[in-house]
Amino acid sequence: MASYDIGIDLGTTKIIIYVNGKGIVLDEAAVVAYNHKTKKVLAVGKNAFSMIGRTPEYITAVSPLRDGVITDMDLTELMIKELLKKISESMMVKPRVAVCVPSTITEVERRAVVRAASFAGARKVYLIDEPIAAAIGAGINISRPDGFIVVDIGGGTTDIAVISLNGVVEKKSIKIAGNYLDETIAKYILNKHKILIGDRMAETIKCQIGNVFEPSPDKCAEARGRNMITGMPRKVTVSEQEIYTALKEPVLEIIKDVNEVLERTPPELIGDIHENGLLLTGGVALLKGLPELMKKMLNVKVIVPDDPLTCVAVGTGKAFDYLDELGDGFVHAAIRKH
Repeated sequence: MASYDIGIDLGTTKIIIYVNGKGIVLDEAAVVAYNHKTKKVLAVGKNAFSMIGRTPEYITAVSPLRDGVITDMDLTELMIKELLKKISESMMVKPRVAVCVPSTITEVERRAVVRAASFAGARKVYLIDEPIAAAIGAGINISRPDGFIVVDIGGGTTDIAVISLNGVVEKKSIKIAGNYLDETIAKYILNKHKILIGDRMAETIKCQIGNVFEPSPDKCAEARGRNMITGMPRKVTVSEQEIYTALKEPVLEIIKDVNEVLERTPPELIGDIHENGLLLTGGVALLKGLPELMKKMLNVKVIVPDDPLTCVAVGTGKAFDYLDELGDGFVHAAIRKH
């Protein structure tokens, strides 16, 4: 493998890989398909994702991560190894690899990430907290002696952190994020329309008409699934107002947790945050109306970078430039293996 420094955004729904000098080189679904008869990986990424729900019992097509942490160690190791093969020309020189993790994961979970990256061929493994990576990826100077707050809402977790002088001052990680919002939409449609839809359909509806600020009852989308009364396929039209009803409670819970972090923040930094604003990253940053709702409820300006989906991956890869500066949130994981 070429002697690159590699940053991996190891997400619940996606794996994004950044290589210094090249940028984003891979963006794949965090799914692996494994044949238990032959003991071989059939596919990873988007090819494995297309197999979900369509495989015989001896083939597993799943995401080996849940809520931002590894749930199946063996499949995670195989998945990372296969994805790194896609971006490497040889395995002659092992790279340094930085992997971003939720800011409040346990020591056991951290060791699981280290083991997975080491198995995949890393020479050295570093772990970086997601909010730190998001800030670096968004181009923020994290060494400034004033504070700002990062809210990274991915597929499995929402990570909230107040950052100042290269370190994390206050933080919180919750398991209400993109996947939870999809599940909430599916549950709403099941309860109201008696139609069972899949996660992919729920995500499509969220992207099409998800709006958590001044939704319109006239904008609609089509939900297709199975009628739970007749068992037959059925489609129904749902409005933006309905999806707002489904999403309102979990979104308000996220904002409440952001407010709790702000309440614990030292007064000196609160003034900085009101001036610098809130950095909103992750896939859910694209949810229509979310920046406006957060601004209204938190009384702070909300900044969404040009590409909130890749901020964490870019920041993870660029974090090697801060090895001597980061006082918190970026560690050489070898010291944590014991």
